[in-house]
Amino acid sequence: MSTGNLNRRDVLRGASLMAAAAVTGPNLAGAESKLKCMVTKGRIKQSASKWCYRKIPLDELCVAGVKLGLKGIDLLGPGDFPTLKKHGLVCTMTSGGRDFNDKSKHDEAVAKIHQSIEANAEYGFPNVIAMAGKRDTISDDVGLENAVIGLKRVAGLAEKKNVTVCMEYLNSKVNHKGYMFDNMAWGVEVCKRVGSPNVKILYDIYHAQIMEGDIIRTIQTYKDYIGHYHTGGNPGRNEIDDTQELYYPAIMRAVVESGFEGYVAHEFKPIRDPLTSLAQAIKICDV
Repeated sequence: MSTGNLNRRDVLRGASLMAAAAVTGPNLAGAESKLKCMVTKGRIKQSASKWCYRKIPLDELCVAGVKLGLKGIDLLGPGDFPTLKKHGLVCTMTSGGRDFNDKSKHDEAVAKIHQSIEANAEYGFPNVIAMAGKRDTISDDVGLENAVIGLKRVAGLAEKKNVTVCMEYLNSKVNHKGYMFDNMAWGVEVCKRVGSPNVKILYDIYHAQIMEGDIIRTIQTYKDYIGHYHTGGNPGRNEIDDTQELYYPAIMRAVVESGFEGYVAHEFKPIRDPLTSLAQAIKICDV
């Protein structure tokens, strides 16, 4: 599969300087000097989810990310903010609250979201994540009403602090059995009923491909409701190259053409040298 004017072999050749240095161990041991920036266009602001690089300490991942051209790191908490600030990076999605489809769990979820919003505001970081929760005995209609009630409780503070709360779309077929927000129509209806410009959707392309596909049309249709993106190869949630079925150059062009100004975070589990795979993903998405 060609990635625009750049095929997989070219990308890997371009990343060869870092191949020997991209390690999974706890110490990059001077590898930073061998990394190079993969971004030349910069129309997509890219970040990476820390959990995909568990064996690389955050401080060292930040050093590598800066050299590769990342703007931030995804899915961290306020305790990590000083490290990100030290490296000039953004927490592109902060941990937040879950189970918004269940009113009995709203107080805890709202408290966590409020805490994260306040921390984001202090550091100037943009997004906080919210999770819909599982269906269990809750119908989709009731869960939708509950999510609206809960998210309205955080929308005011989010607007005041200029932070966006993003509810994540997950698949309920493979990875998250019973998760309620597993189709775009449900999440969009929640956002419409909340009626706040600071409550949007985290559109995870990997999960959406499993449940509904039609990725580019969905981006075009619901662009005003999407506040953040995650990448991942399908099947397997691994590299986003020609080993899987999604064609990310075209998807990223659709993101750019939609007028999106937020962040795209890589959330795939590398099965090769992790920084080599991250470098390749950055290059593929730099459209």
